[in-house]
Amino acid sequence: MSSAGKVESSVGDPKLVEARQRQIVDAAVKLFSEKGFYRTTILDIATEAGTSSGLIYKYFKDKDDVLYLSLLLVLETYEREIPPCLEGIEHPVDRLREILRAYCLIIDELRDATILAYRSTKSLPPKRRKFIKQTEERTNMLVRECLQACIDGGFLKPANLDLLVYQFVTFCHNWALKHWAFREKYGVEDYVSEGAELLIVPHLTATGLKAYNRN
Repeated sequence: MSSAGKVESSVGDPKLVEARQRQIVDAAVKLFSEKGFYRTTILDIATEAGTSSGLIYKYFKDKDDVLYLSLLLVLETYEREIPPCLEGIEHPVDRLREILRAYCLIIDELRDATILAYRSTKSLPPKRRKFIKQTEERTNMLVRECLQACIDGGFLKPANLDLLVYQFVTFCHNWALKHWAFREKYGVEDYVSEGAELLIVPHLTATGLKAYNRN
């Protein structure tokens, strides 16, 4: 590791490194989520990935590296894929609804990795754990900005944004964490609609409610 945000490899081709690390991480996320970090071995990951333990050690120093990159990739996916979903959406209330939807849809694709992040972040050493938390906070800031824009525009009542942001984020994460309970009752779009009624509507001003109901 040359920095908190990078996992070094002995392979010189960046594109090959990226592809191989992603192949290994995808296998590891599945196993870490099912068996837990400590019960999963490098041999287990190699078998799941269809490769060898020796090859894994070309791309990762140890299992801690695999866990770290697994957690970092899921958080960076949130950070990378949410903003494009907001492009072209101008009204603050529409942007707030869309960020809730986008976040949940991305988590629907990354349920195992989301569960892993909750279970295993504490297994990282302090420096890496701090970096993971900072990455998560950047995603949270995307939600906060949408909420703040609604307040500034008079569409949302003033609120404790620290708490409200985490209500939004926790609701989105719960689609993965409690999917076993929700899957028989809701599709992800239904879950988002119900969540908007719980998280957005009660906080809207009269002007905000009019904007919310116009679609």
